[in-house]
Amino acid sequence: MELGVIGLGRMGRIVVDRTLAAGHDVTAFDIDDEAVAAAADAGATPADSIDALATHLGERKCIWLMVPAGEPVDAALDELAPQLTGDDVVIDGGNSHFEDSVRRAGTTDAAYLDCGTSGGPAGAELGFSLMVGGPEPAYETCEPVFDAVATGPEGHERMGPTGSGHYVKMVHNGVEYALMQTYGEGFELLHEGRYDLDLAAVARTWNNGAVVRSWLLELCEEAFREEGTDLGDVADHVAGGSTGTWTLRESLEQEVALPLIYQALAERFGSRATGDEGRFSRRLANRLRYGFGRHEVRRR
Repeated sequence: MELGVIGLGRMGRIVVDRTLAAGHDVTAFDIDDEAVAAAADAGATPADSIDALATHLGERKCIWLMVPAGEPVDAALDELAPQLTGDDVVIDGGNSHFEDSVRRAGTTDAAYLDCGTSGGPAGAELGFSLMVGGPEPAYETCEPVFDAVATGPEGHERMGPTGSGHYVKMVHNGVEYALMQTYGEGFELLHEGRYDLDLAAVARTWNNGAVVRSWLLELCEEAFREEGTDLGDVADHVAGGSTGTWTLRESLEQEVALPLIYQALAERFGSRATGDEGRFSRRLANRLRYGFGRHEVRRR
């Protein structure tokens, strides 16, 4: 099948590359001409505008938006609107708020799929985990592309109606915050505790058969191996937080207590107010964000 991709940043480019590798055709657009040229070099058909991309795709278009959440999504949809019909499918693969996805689905002529995407740039080789919400026929139409972009058929699923994909991804991110905080606190105690420990060795040992093994723990091992047991000059400053905030707002509306996620988010906010060396746990969380998302590492 043929896929149009709008947004060729780190994640969008992975969508392009994995779709091409699976033997599908891709037409690509980005406001950065160099990004479009690079995608063309990889085998995609370049488009110099959103309108040109839609025109090239013709009837029964499938278009994947991988642009920043918020106004950029609405702006892309506004440009697409004149060329969209009920036979087309639009996929929003960014971190949009689920209520925004519901709103957009109601004002877009095409079938709208909200696609929570996990795995980050570091997971490009293996593929993503895709949590999709929206009409089942549209999901089934796009399954060949989802198979290509995800880890395979087991790496994606239709969660339910419109909004459910981004809802599940929102909660996923809240869980991620709590897991990072938990690993950070455990390694902080080991670092400050009774023994002079090689934390990379601890993480490696735990990753081989221990109950707490995980990809995040593998990224802890990577952090200690590359930065040193004391994490070198990694700063106590943990960026991000929007999806965790959304998770906690939803917990208040649903009256579901989420104390661990709340504390993890509070630690992130607290990290931005410290002027000293700060907490080891938050410094590790800072480095972990680079591990899975290639986010900038704040340094002292």
